[in-house]
Amino acid sequence: MRGPIAPPQVPLAASRAEVFADLVQDSVERLERRWPQLADIDFLVLEVPRLEGGGDQPAWTDDAVPLGGVIPSRDGRRARVVVYRRPVEIRTKGRDERAALVHEVVVEQVAELLGLTPETVDPRYGED
Repeated sequence: MRGPIAPPQVPLAASRAEVFADLVQDSVERLERRWPQLADIDFLVLEVPRLEGGGDQPAWTDDAVPLGGVIPSRDGRRARVVVYRRPVEIRTKGRDERAALVHEVVVEQVAELLGLTPETVDPRYGED
């Protein structure tokens, strides 16, 4: 008789969305060492940006599809940084390239939210 390959609580494979969310979390953890106030910001992954906006999600009208966005704090709600999974995935090949672009997007959005330059948020920003 054959048993399961792994215990039920251990996933055999993570979904693409879960892997992507882990990349965002890894990036946030790297930045939190330098910027502890990031613990007060929610980081979200959404599939794609909405054309018309709506709710708290910012609208976009440019020719280029945004890779991320910022929702400032208001009405007692915490500020949020959003990373759009599908536009990032389409622009990258492989995990390393995807992780680098995710980190770049997170850095840019955090910089916008804090009113800083991306290079201030992460001195290695823009390095290949």
